[in-house]
Amino acid sequence: MKFPILLPNIFNHPFTYESDLNLKVGDYVVVPFGKSKITGVVWDEFEKKNNKNFKLKTVSKKLNVTPLKKTTIKFLNWFAEYNIIPKGMALKLVLLSSNAIEKFQKDVFKTFNTNIRTSKIKLSEEQKKSLKKMNISNEKFRVHVLQGTTGSGKTIVYFSALKEIINKNFQGLILLPEIGLTTQFEKKFLEFFGITPAVWHSGISKKKKEVIWSGVSNGEIKVVIGARSALFLPFKKLGLIIIDEEHDQSYKQDEGITYNARDMAISRASFENIPINLITAVPSIETFENVKKGKYSISRLEKRYQNASLPNYEIINLNETKLEKQSWLSKKIIEKVNFHLDKDDQVLFFLNRRGFSPHVLCSKCFNSYSCPNCSINLVYHKNKNNLLCHYCGFKTSLKRTCTKDGDCEIIFSGPGVERISEEVKKKFPLKKIEIFSSDTMNKKDSVIKLEKIINNQVQILVGTQLISKGFHFPNLNCIVVVDIDLSLHGHDLRGAEKNLQLYHQLSGRAGRAGKPATVYFQTLNNNHKMILDLTNRNPDIFLDRELDIRKKNKLPPYQRFISLILTGDNETKLEKEAYKFKTFIENRLTGKILGPVNAPIFRLKKRYRIRLLIRGAKTLKLQNSLAVAIPNYKFQPGIKLSVDVDPINFN
Repeated sequence: MKFPILLPNIFNHPFTYESDLNLKVGDYVVVPFGKSKITGVVWDEFEKKNNKNFKLKTVSKKLNVTPLKKTTIKFLNWFAEYNIIPKGMALKLVLLSSNAIEKFQKDVFKTFNTNIRTSKIKLSEEQKKSLKKMNISNEKFRVHVLQGTTGSGKTIVYFSALKEIINKNFQGLILLPEIGLTTQFEKKFLEFFGITPAVWHSGISKKKKEVIWSGVSNGEIKVVIGARSALFLPFKKLGLIIIDEEHDQSYKQDEGITYNARDMAISRASFENIPINLITAVPSIETFENVKKGKYSISRLEKRYQNASLPNYEIINLNETKLEKQSWLSKKIIEKVNFHLDKDDQVLFFLNRRGFSPHVLCSKCFNSYSCPNCSINLVYHKNKNNLLCHYCGFKTSLKRTCTKDGDCEIIFSGPGVERISEEVKKKFPLKKIEIFSSDTMNKKDSVIKLEKIINNQVQILVGTQLISKGFHFPNLNCIVVVDIDLSLHGHDLRGAEKNLQLYHQLSGRAGRAGKPATVYFQTLNNNHKMILDLTNRNPDIFLDRELDIRKKNKLPPYQRFISLILTGDNETKLEKEAYKFKTFIENRLTGKILGPVNAPIFRLKKRYRIRLLIRGAKTLKLQNSLAVAIPNYKFQPGIKLSVDVDPINFN
């Protein structure tokens, strides 16, 4: 018999093979391909008719793996069409290094398989109401949004919903935006359920991944907590998906195959016909609009856990309090911080910039230190004593021969968290201070650091936006936003929405254990209304206004954007090719094409970048017309095209 076998590669169709084996759609098989053997899956449709008569190859063997569900195959077909990628690359996301993992002995899964105990945590009346609303029509597809003030106990509500699903012998998936969150989250999970969840992200060992992949596939593992890629695990009996911090930009995969894990999770839930819960303090603009249209149901938690009050806000006007030379902290802020430290409060200085200084230049020749591979400045990291490109990883030392005379004389312009930390150490020499950023918290000792912060053994934190993502620090009652003006500037379409979410999340780290807390904003901007808008306890007012602006300007979520980036190592050749390509696709598309223009980061990893932006109606017509047009255009050697459907940033 003939069978269509999809292979995990850049093919948009399955290949036809022969076999006497009893094969069904979803079976994992090994087949000869070229000179090697490769794992594939029996797909749901044959390749388009090919007039050439090839001698068909034979399937080598069928693997002892639970077949991939037909609903998952349908989801992968749709995923490939929506994101304009080959079906084979969608399948590759499911497999583990292009392989399927055969069944293990049952005892391998015993750590994940103990019985769930009854949690001692009691829900408040408000939490019970939210849970009841969340559990309505829990048997089929629906999207429910749980919006709650930071610290209101959203996690316990969705844990309770998940428990009901697991008790019915279904599997659950919880997606988190950051790997750094999983350790604290695992503890919370264990406390509630009494069982160990399977944790899935790029940092776990190959062996552990194989065990989890197999356990999920044969139904032995009930719950997976994971980063974006966990969405593609081959669940046998998935019953519920939960997206925590659904608004978070980290759900967007920007490299390799680009996709938005939140949107794709909603689609997967639709194909599997199961419920999905989106959890947030401030919803993304897309989610907010879907709630307003009645597409998504919503429940809200207004009160913080044990009625802890939300922090107060105070604006420190830097026009009225002069900063000392080479200082970023006003005298007024130091007074406020001392007041909190005297009360044994933990303090956070927040600045969303890694390293010591984002801009380094010479006082003699005025040449900046910029990356030789990318059109951006190098950031000085004092802890490592090097200049670093945050895009390509290029490193160099500060020592440089000046074009004028001798060596360059260095000026550091602007602060990063390391520079603020240095100033904080001078102002508070007797206090234990930790930097909280992706440079310091993705290391092996980060679990120990977290414990120290939670136990108040660290008095002062200096952190980037990583700290705003779901961490629970019971003693943190003072947050200083070092320079809010930095985040209010820029040309990001989603800038206002991102800032609203960031500052709500950030302020939600303070006052969680019931003590009075304050967030202080240092600013040179006299428009205090902007800060008050961002921190308003009802974020819906801001989101409503943002939706009006988007609607008037035909921006997402009212139109679909698709970003096309052409890259090449010859600037002139690339520019000509971009115009040629635009002319070619213009009459073949249903949307409007803007550009070509140089991308804001024009050179990245030694390659120049030119951007085209397509906008059109929110249907698959745009993707389908592009998917037909692109393969018919022959790019010059060395020029590459990247397609990003629903871009989040425009770098």
